[in-house]
Amino acid sequence: MKKNKDSEWFIHAVLLAGVVVVVFPFIWMILSSFKSLPDFYSFSFWPHKFDFSAYKFIFKETNFLQWYLNSIIIGAIVTLSCLVFNSLIGYTLAKYKFPGRKAIFILILSTLMIPTEMLVIPWYMMGAKMNLIDTYLGIMFPGLIEAFGIFLMRQFMLGIPDDLLDAARIDGMNEFKIWWRVALPQVKPALSALGIITFLGNWNAYLWPVIVISTENMRTLPVGISLYATGDAGGIQWNMIMGMSTLAVIPMIIIFLIFQKQIVEGITLTGVKG
Repeated sequence: MKKNKDSEWFIHAVLLAGVVVVVFPFIWMILSSFKSLPDFYSFSFWPHKFDFSAYKFIFKETNFLQWYLNSIIIGAIVTLSCLVFNSLIGYTLAKYKFPGRKAIFILILSTLMIPTEMLVIPWYMMGAKMNLIDTYLGIMFPGLIEAFGIFLMRQFMLGIPDDLLDAARIDGMNEFKIWWRVALPQVKPALSALGIITFLGNWNAYLWPVIVISTENMRTLPVGISLYATGDAGGIQWNMIMGMSTLAVIPMIIIFLIFQKQIVEGITLTGVKG
């Protein structure tokens, strides 16, 4: 009995240490955003005096709110597109038998092996020819349908009993209604996980947006913040960068706290679906 208690204490101590390691940078970032620039360089953990000058500068001297809006619009549209099209393709590959089905699925999976850095040049050439540079659609089109999402949805769709779909057909449903009203409700954990992962990925995306964006009003949060982090906007003000980062991370924390059950459930079930 004592041995079990000792092991529990050890496990809790290790978990607590892990929490401290993970949370400490966030606490330091938030506190640093309330420091003046000289106070920031004093390397003290707690601000000597809470200073809101960084936030005043962010809201008055930058287009931070526009960048925020751009990130929300892009993240929301890309997420909605992925949920619709990835689930449609996954449903088709899982539940319809047609020549070349396996070859198509393997071809889709093979795209996951291509580094993003190798794709930005053809993406840019395509965007330039279609006049998509520095537009919302130009930023979004590489992520509107993703191979990982197709794979995830197919794996979950395979677990839906064929008898359930056949019963819906007997009741007179067309194929679109079967997908919408029968298949999708069966894979809600996967849809939740895919939606949250997709939104987070687009919220934090940097490489492609920084290439395709050329005007200040079209910048997303990572692109806008990076200009101040590199000094391109006229000197590095770390307290302001910490303030921008704090404001940028708050929605993600809220989303995770609200949907953490769906995230964990979806990711867990992904590993056991055949």
